[in-house]
Amino acid sequence: QVQLVESGGGLVQPGGSLTLSCAASGSVFGFATMGWYRQALGKQRELVATMTRSRHTNYAESVKGRFTISGDNAKNTVYLQMNMLRSEDTAVYYCWGRPLTSQVEYWGQGTQVTVSS
Repeated sequence: QVQLVESGGGLVQPGGSLTLSCAASGSVFGFATMGWYRQALGKQRELVATMTRSRHTNYAESVKGRFTISGDNAKNTVYLQMNMLRSEDTAVYYCWGRPLTSQVEYWGQGTQVTVSS
């Protein structure tokens, strides 16, 4: 059983920063791709950023230049450094991963990020 566990969400003022972390546990050899999605109230879940095992990254246009994804392949962890946060970044952020040896996708339980003064 593979689990992805997020941490680091919370309340931050506009212009502030937060770092989200995600750690995988369970029987997994490694991940081909890991990343972050988010879902705001009343909206569909959307991609925020992904990173392949070879460090190729992909970002949503709305977060380019403000968010940075990074990770540790050996530890099956992925991070999201979020700077210059805006009210429209408020959402539940979900960690996501696709293992090396399977097409199954795994999701974390989500962590709330609220940007408000």
